[in-house]
Amino acid sequence: MVAEGKRWRFAMVCSSNMNRSMEAHSQLGRAGLDVESYGTGTHVKLPGPSLHEPNVYDFGTPYGAIHDDLRRKDPDLYKRNGLLPMLKRNTSVKLAPQRWQDNVGDGVFDMIMTFEERVFDLVVEDMNNREPRLMKSVPIINMDVKDNHEEAGIGAKLAVELCQKLEAVDGDWEEIIDDLISGFEKQHKRRLAYSISFY
Repeated sequence: MVAEGKRWRFAMVCSSNMNRSMEAHSQLGRAGLDVESYGTGTHVKLPGPSLHEPNVYDFGTPYGAIHDDLRRKDPDLYKRNGLLPMLKRNTSVKLAPQRWQDNVGDGVFDMIMTFEERVFDLVVEDMNNREPRLMKSVPIINMDVKDNHEEAGIGAKLAVELCQKLEAVDGDWEEIIDDLISGFEKQHKRRLAYSISFY
């Protein structure tokens, strides 16, 4: 339960903390919301010259360094496929991709949003493996968003709207979450899944 007038803290999570979660992070930030973003993969993976040659980086590698690395490798390819502009955007949001499973020190979130079912399952599993100390409930909401730049932009707009609706809830979100989600699904023709975990 979030006290009246208290700002919510939101976490946006995708696989590599590159596209969907970062676009949402950027848009939520511009909307004045308190937001962080993460990935759940073992590494940060970006498309390479072919399907079998992805560019792989460790979490914590600065977006600027990844940008410069790709620009060195093939500036035309990575400009054309949108990776260089995406990385430039990312550098204006934060320093480097962060891994959700390593974020325990980042404190407590009031809502966690994922953009892919597999990522949702990993976040739920990770939360269930943590020892609940505060007995503070947190909704984890998944909205499937294709991992391309256009869909990420649409998904981020919807994420802003959903987060604003939740932050505006007067009273206990647990009492209205079902109605809020089904109303949102009807309005936007998007299916959401959610689970409740505890800090």
